[in-house]
Amino acid sequence: MAKRFRAAVIGRTGRGNYGHNLDMATKTHPRVELIAVADDNPEGLKKAGERLGVRAMYSDWREMLRKEKPEMVTIAMRWVDCHEEMVKAVAETGASMFMEKPMGQTLAECDRMIDACDRSHVRMVVAHNMRMCPILDHVEKRVAEGLIGDLLELRARGKEDKRAGGEDMMVLGTHLFDIMRRFGGDPLWAFGRVAVGGREITRADVNQKAPEGLGSIAGDDISGTFGFTKNVLGYFASKKSSDTAGQRWGVDLIGTTGMLRIRAGHVPEIWISSQRPDQNPQWTRMKEVLDLRPKSEPEANHLMIDDLLDAVEQKREPQASARAARWAIEMAHGIYASQRTGGRVKLPLSKREHPLLA
Repeated sequence: MAKRFRAAVIGRTGRGNYGHNLDMATKTHPRVELIAVADDNPEGLKKAGERLGVRAMYSDWREMLRKEKPEMVTIAMRWVDCHEEMVKAVAETGASMFMEKPMGQTLAECDRMIDACDRSHVRMVVAHNMRMCPILDHVEKRVAEGLIGDLLELRARGKEDKRAGGEDMMVLGTHLFDIMRRFGGDPLWAFGRVAVGGREITRADVNQKAPEGLGSIAGDDISGTFGFTKNVLGYFASKKSSDTAGQRWGVDLIGTTGMLRIRAGHVPEIWISSQRPDQNPQWTRMKEVLDLRPKSEPEANHLMIDDLLDAVEQKREPQASARAARWAIEMAHGIYASQRTGGRVKLPLSKREHPLLA
């Protein structure tokens, strides 16, 4: 019989809550025994205990770690202002972690979290759930086989809803950066522009108390170009407009003989055109991926937990690792650093504190 891991969940009702149902994914995973939950909001804690079916409920997550000694901890909240503190404390207990994205406010925070995990020899998975999606596994294989010829370019747009610009880039753009790395390799450089109201930002435009504990963000019109190790160019943009439906969220792959359109989500939609961009392309749904998992958000999260537990047992780096998640912050901050310096910047960035505040 496969080992079951004793797990605990940390949530923060009203300040990131429980992310995209990371708590329920932990409760329902067949290889996990959920033993406790912590939430400093009394009403939120009561509801979480009922929802998760656990009697061990704590208002202080540190007390929970000390008394329950879990082997796995789900750091579930969307807000990132507490991630570093929690990761370092959990790592000291020897537990591995499943954590909501984005990883942190700055690259320096991400570096310290990774160092803490390395010192304690624990693993951490960050919930860029498309990293573990079998649909994208299949698409990656088919692209490598030449489905659209030689891959030339990656084009990504954020969700561009009411959060368009800096918030969109950090909350939803990190998913896209992770997908871009999947096909292009690691980014070598970034060149970006950040504007607000039609003009380039100044220091006065930096919001240091961004929503969802994001830290510092800026701009309602962001664009960036990247060069990748696989000799592919990538482009990202998020711009405020009258269209806030979010239908463009995803990554387009441009090849020499065709194109693929990945529309992001826990179950990504894949569209294909066998024509070049200059030939009035006609898009059709890629049928060969329709029967591949996951079918739902809980199942997508289960795949992330599988990655973590397998990595623990096999003593390997998870696929959706903290290092992979740090690259997403690296790309976002590369755009900010380029705007600040007025030129192309090399990645990884040598300065690890927030480039908007440099």
